[in-house]
This record gives sequence, structure tokens and C-alpha cells, in this order.
Amino acid sequence: MQQGYQRKRRRPVAEINVVPYIDVMLVLLIIFMVTAPIVTQGVKVDLPQAASEMLPADSKPPIVASIDADGDYFLDVGSSSSKEPLDLQEVAIRVGAIIQLEPERPVVVKADRSITYDKVIQLMVSLQGAGVPSVGLMTDSPGD
Repeated sequence: MQQGYQRKRRRPVAEINVVPYIDVMLVLLIIFMVTAPIVTQGVKVDLPQAASEMLPADSKPPIVASIDADGDYFLDVGSSSSKEPLDLQEVAIRVGAIIQLEPERPVVVKADRSITYDKVIQLMVSLQGAGVPSVGLMTDSPGD
């Protein structure tokens, strides 16, 4: 008679090794902690105070064209912002390109209160010439 050779059946292991996932999460946490302050930086502008409505929470993040106290133009697109001053035509070209890709994205002007009215109007006119349908003005609330 033939003696039967029986294999032992191995059960599948139902454990997950989570150590690599913890390592990855810690690295991501450190990356986000380092980059968060960098992302929130912008151009220092002393905004005029006025009672106004906030943008709806469900809208896309606005494109912010800024004018600082020296009269220099800057652009903040959310994921990238210019740290160096831009000329008026460069701001209009960049905003126009973004608006062609995302026509529903709001555009807001953020100007220092000491800037002349002429600088703000020039920026708004060049933005509308670049294809922006409407331009909003950013203000601080009176209590701030």
C-alpha cells in the first residue's frame, strides 16, 4: 500500500504590517508642518475697512491681484504666488491665461489703503482687458 503524504495546509496570515505606513505618515506630517507657513504667506497690505460679504464657501479659491504700499503689483493664485513685483501687463497676461482655463474662478483686487485710486483702476481695467468678467475688491471687516 501506498502511504499517503499529507501536506499541512497553511492558513493565510491575516495581519497587516503597519510600521511602513506609520513611517510614511510621520514624514508627510513633517512635510506639511514645514510647508504650511510658507503657503499662507502673502504680500503685506493694509486693507481699507468696510462691511462686505465674504466669498461663498463652495467657490474656488480666488485669484488675488495685490498692490502693496509702494505701488508694486503681485499675484497670488493659491498654489503659487509671486514674491517679486510684476508689471501691470504681466499680471494681466497671467490672470488671463488662468481665466481661460477656469472661467468661473473669482478674481479679487487687494490694495493697500495708501495707494492712489488710479493704481487700483489701472489694475482693474487691465484685468478686464485680459478677459476677467468681474473683479472684486478685498477689504477688512471694521472690527479687525
